[in-house]
Amino acid sequence: MKRAVSISLGSSRRDHAIETTLLGVPIRLERVGCDGNLRLARERFLALDGQVDAFGVGGADLQLQVEDRVYPLYAVQKLVAGLRTPAVDGGGIRRVVERQLVPRLEAQLPVPIQPRRVLIGTAVARYDLACSFEAAGYEAIYGDFGFGLGLPIPIRSLATVRRLARLLMPIMGRLPFHWLYPTGDKQDEIVPRFQAWYRWATVIADDFHYLKKHLPERLDGKIVVTNTTTPQDVELLRERGVAYLCTITPRLEGRTFGTNVMEAALTAIAGQGRPLTPPELRAMLREEDLTPTVLALNP
Repeated sequence: MKRAVSISLGSSRRDHAIETTLLGVPIRLERVGCDGNLRLARERFLALDGQVDAFGVGGADLQLQVEDRVYPLYAVQKLVAGLRTPAVDGGGIRRVVERQLVPRLEAQLPVPIQPRRVLIGTAVARYDLACSFEAAGYEAIYGDFGFGLGLPIPIRSLATVRRLARLLMPIMGRLPFHWLYPTGDKQDEIVPRFQAWYRWATVIADDFHYLKKHLPERLDGKIVVTNTTTPQDVELLRERGVAYLCTITPRLEGRTFGTNVMEAALTAIAGQGRPLTPPELRAMLREEDLTPTVLALNP
């Protein structure tokens, strides 16, 4: 039986393990949270190195890719440095799924999205998602300064995002990871900010922990586009008036996993002993696997 383990900087309260069959291969999938403790995460990677077929890196990115430039996040890369077992963060899966997201999303909604406005929390982290909305003709606010640095400065174009990434990411990639992303118990904190951005947008899109970080009390009529959510997350959005929740994590044979877990599972099944390229990942998935899940909360 193949074994893929996601070691996450997120909360240990979401830990789970299942044994299943994917693409005809028996596999055990595990998620182990480290509550923001990087030293503990490193110890767990080392303890399991060579004993599992693939690692997922959860609650963090090993690197960010903006257009053709790759920006390492050095604090996260230290977690997996020198491992024999391949480690993936879900970025390859996101590049496969998110570039074509908007047409797939719009095809599932009962009415057109109007006005075509989107708030994306961090375009440098979800660049392919941002490109999909731009290609579909949406106006956008990219909240990288706000959600990443706490500065109330909206960015209005991807050209600006690219220029800022070239200027700032070589520096920011060397900062402690908890400065850039909520980890552990901080993922449960909500401090409303940037409310005008949320009000302006029809669609709010990004990793759920970023969106939740500054969530307003009311999101009536909004469409939220995000990753895998817990039942508690769904209920939170329902209570705040969200009309539709779109989760973009791929479904493999009817099951939904986090992107790092999904990529680790496919890496384990492929058995190449290395991370797979986006074309290799795409070849293992069917079109229906890439279709987002749309849930009507307050239609």
